[in-house]
Amino acid sequence: MITKRDVEHIGWLARIKLTEEEKSKFAKRFNSILDYFEILDEVDPDVPPAYNISGLMNVFRADVVRDSMSQDDALGNAPKKEGEFFKGPRVV
Repeated sequence: MITKRDVEHIGWLARIKLTEEEKSKFAKRFNSILDYFEILDEVDPDVPPAYNISGLMNVFRADVVRDSMSQDDALGNAPKKEGEFFKGPRVV
């Protein structure tokens, strides 16, 4: 179960300030998502996947080439950067 304290920690990791009302709202939403996973856990694992169902229209779309975001825009809101790169906390 996700608590308000968990949501507060997630917000801290994402560097998002949340009000008490938002923490309660997101805790309920996260728990609702976890409830759906419990429903999915009830699916019979022996049922083969349906990869290509005939009669359905093609759900694939063509790739469209677009200009990407500039490096300055990408780094614009980064709290820490080193040269042309994002700088994150040391993991190991």
